[in-house]
Amino acid sequence: MKRTTEFLRHSVEREDRPDGSILLRSTYPLSPVVERTGDWLHQWAGEAPDRVFLAERSGAGWREESYAGILEKVRAIGAALLARGMGANTPILIMSGNGVDHGILALAAQYVGVPVVPVAEQYSLIHGAHGRLREAINLIKPKMAYVVDADQYGEALNLEDLASVEIVASRPGSRNVTAFADLLKGDGSVDVDSAFAAVTPDTVGKILMTSGSTSSPKGVLTTHRMMCVNQAQLADSMPFLRKRPPVIVDWLPWNHVFGGSHNFNMMLANGGSLYIDDGKPVKGLFERTVENLSLKTGTLVFNVPLGFGMLLKALEADADLRQRFFEDLDLIFYAGASLPQEVWSGFERMAMEVKGEVPLMTSSWGLTETAPSALMQQEPAPHSGIVGVPVSGVTVKLLPDADMRCEVRVKGPNVMPGYLNDPEKTAAAFDEEGFFITGDAMLFLDPADANKGMRFDGRISEDFKLQSGTWVRAAQLKLDMLSRLAPLAADLIITGADRNQIGVMIFPNVAELTREGFDLNDDDGAFRCKLLQGEIHRRLSARAREISGSSTLVSRAIVLSQPASMPEGEMTAKGNLNIRKVLARREALLERLYTDDDPAVVTL
Repeated sequence: MKRTTEFLRHSVEREDRPDGSILLRSTYPLSPVVERTGDWLHQWAGEAPDRVFLAERSGAGWREESYAGILEKVRAIGAALLARGMGANTPILIMSGNGVDHGILALAAQYVGVPVVPVAEQYSLIHGAHGRLREAINLIKPKMAYVVDADQYGEALNLEDLASVEIVASRPGSRNVTAFADLLKGDGSVDVDSAFAAVTPDTVGKILMTSGSTSSPKGVLTTHRMMCVNQAQLADSMPFLRKRPPVIVDWLPWNHVFGGSHNFNMMLANGGSLYIDDGKPVKGLFERTVENLSLKTGTLVFNVPLGFGMLLKALEADADLRQRFFEDLDLIFYAGASLPQEVWSGFERMAMEVKGEVPLMTSSWGLTETAPSALMQQEPAPHSGIVGVPVSGVTVKLLPDADMRCEVRVKGPNVMPGYLNDPEKTAAAFDEEGFFITGDAMLFLDPADANKGMRFDGRISEDFKLQSGTWVRAAQLKLDMLSRLAPLAADLIITGADRNQIGVMIFPNVAELTREGFDLNDDDGAFRCKLLQGEIHRRLSARAREISGSSTLVSRAIVLSQPASMPEGEMTAKGNLNIRKVLARREALLERLYTDDDPAVVTL
C-alpha cells in the first residue's frame, strides 16, 4: 500500500532481568527540549508572526488569532495576573470548554508561573454534577475562575465555594464579574519579563484532574518539563511534524490530557494552527463538526473511535468533503479505545481512492500522569489496536505473568512529580525503582520481537476471578461484547466477580433501538422487550458456539432502562463508566442478573 508520510522505524532495546521483569527503551536519543511553553510562543511569534495559531467559529466564518497577536495578549494578561499577586500557589480554575480566550488565559498563566486547572464544563452546566465541581474547588483552592459566558454558567458561579474567588468572563452579561477584556489591559507596574524568566522546567503549568473512573479524582501536577519533553518525544516519533506546520480541526476537550496537552501543545510546539471544532461525536452536535470541516480541513486528524465511525459515514456521503479531507492529510490518530477494524479499513480504502496513498494511521498509549504519550506506534501498523513502542527518553518496565500479559510501569522526564496535596497517593503511585505504576496491562504482538510493538490489554484492576478461580480479562472481553452487540449497546459492564458465570449489564443505544423498531418497556430499572431480548440471546448464542472456556463465555445479560448518571458518579466527564459506582448503585439489578427466573434477564 502506497505511503509517502515520513515515519520512524521502531528501534527498541530490550533487557530481560533476573527478577523476571523486562525493560524496554528506544534507541533513538531524545531531541533538545525547550524549558517552558512560552518559549514556543516566542519562537513562532518571531518566525511566523501572522500565522494563525488559534481559531474558533464566529458567525459564518472563523475568529482567527495569530502567534504575534496571542503573544501580545498573553503578556498583557500575565501582567494583570501578577498585579493581583498571583503565582504558583494561586491556581486559576477554568470552568468552560475549549475556546480562544480559554487558550490565551491558560498560556498567559503558564507564562508567568500561575497554574491553570481546566475542568469538564459539564460539572458547571449540569446541576447534578456540581458535586464534582466542588471537589475540584476544595482541592485546588483557586483565586480566579474563568467562564466564557457568565449568564450561561450562572448557577455554578452562585456556589458558595466560589464566593471569595474572582470570576472572569469573556461575556459578563448581567453579572458583576471581571470582563476578560479588562485583563487584556495589562498592568505596566509589574515586570513580566522577570516573571517569565523565573519559570523553570519544574514549574507547574497546569493541574489536570483524573477522570475518577477507578477512584476519586486526583490533581496531576503537570510541569513545563513534562509538556515540553512530551512534544519533543512526539516530534521524534513523527518527523513530519517538523517539516511543515500542522493544522487540525479538533473538538477534544482541553480539560483532558489528550486534547489539552497532546493536541494543543503539538500545534504550539510545531508552529501549527488549531481550529476549534465546537461539534462533538454525538447526535445533534456532529452535524456542526461536518459544517466546520466543510470550512476548514487539516493535515492531522485526532478523534475517538466513535467519532471516526461517524466521520467515515459523513465522508462516504459527501464526495467534495471527502476529497478535501484526504488531499493534504498526513496522520489519522485514534485514542481512548481500539478503532474497529472495519472503520480502519474504511479510511484506508477511502484514502486510496482519493489520493492513491494512505496517511500514517496510528495510536499511542499513556495517561494524564505521563503527559500523556509513553508508547507510540511510529511506523505503519498492519491493523488497528497496536500502541507501539516506548518513545525517546522513556523506559518501560513490564512485569509479565505466565501468559506474558504484562503490567506496565513507566519512568522518564515526561512523568509527573506527584498528585496535588496527596503525598500518600503520590508515594503509592511509584515503585521502589521510581517507576510510575500505571495499572494497565499490555501484550507483545510478537514476544520474540519487541519492535513489533504492544497492544493494550485492559486495566489490571478491572480483572476478576470466577468462583472456579478462573481469571476474566474484563477490558478485552468488553471490547468484544461491544462489537458483538453493536449497535444495540451504547456501553456495558462485564460482571461475574466471585460468581460462577460471566454476565453483562447493558446500557442500550436507545436512539438506535427506537429506529430499529424495538418497543422498549422498562420495569424496576430493566427493559423487558421480548424482541430485544431475543436478539441479544441470538447473538450470545452465536458467540458461545465460536469460543471455548469459561473465562470468555458470557451466559447472561440484562438491559438497563436508566442511563449512567454523571451526578451520581456513574459516568466521568470523559464518558467512561465508573464500574464500581454503577455496580454499587445498581446492586439490586446485579442480583437480578444472576436470578434465573427473572423475566428481564437473558440466559443461555
